[in-house]
Amino acid sequence: MIPNFDLIEMLFRSTTVFFVLLLMARILGRKQLSQLTFFHYITGITIGSIAGEIAGKSHTSMLNGLVSIIWWSLLTILINYLGLKFSKVRVITDGEPVIIIKEGKILERELRKLHLNMDDLSMLFREKNIFSINEIYHAVFEPNGKLSIMLKHEFQPLTNKEQHGFTVKPKYMPMELIVDGKVVEKNLREVGITEAWLGNQLKILNLNRENVFYVELQQDGSLYIDKRDDTQKE
Repeated sequence: MIPNFDLIEMLFRSTTVFFVLLLMARILGRKQLSQLTFFHYITGITIGSIAGEIAGKSHTSMLNGLVSIIWWSLLTILINYLGLKFSKVRVITDGEPVIIIKEGKILERELRKLHLNMDDLSMLFREKNIFSINEIYHAVFEPNGKLSIMLKHEFQPLTNKEQHGFTVKPKYMPMELIVDGKVVEKNLREVGITEAWLGNQLKILNLNRENVFYVELQQDGSLYIDKRDDTQKE
């Protein structure tokens, strides 16, 4: 038995939803794409889900669906307006930037607040072609989930006047040796370094594994070390 299918109704529903969504997208503005915070992400998914219900399911009241889209969009506009007027509202809906590296120091307390581990952080840095945390002077985790990074002076791109020097082939690829106080044994084996050697290097600096949060092998064989419980200066 052929199911009841009204082509004209489906075309009418889809066309109406299309133009309503187009109108709402123009009213909501470009922030939905250019500054996609979690709040705007959820808003976009919800409006899209309502639109799909209207266009694809004939048993769903078209009028009720359109009212839902328009009302949800108006609520979003209202929240955006309040966010422009009151910073506290903006912090609640969008969040605020969080400094996770300051003056070369990893602020692990901030990482814990963001539920970020060092593997996630290293991946975000590699996406920006930064393979060593030692290169970073400041790093800020933005409300849209992206990182803003300021490199240390010596790692910033060379100007035309500075391009007369020479480069040396790196001895190692920057690699994590200790993360959150735990030795990454696989990386030690890969670069041919023993745990005893690493422990001796820490002793030379009057450090032990308990008060070290992060250790990274540098290209020249030196170590970048970040102590545990660095606090952010106000």
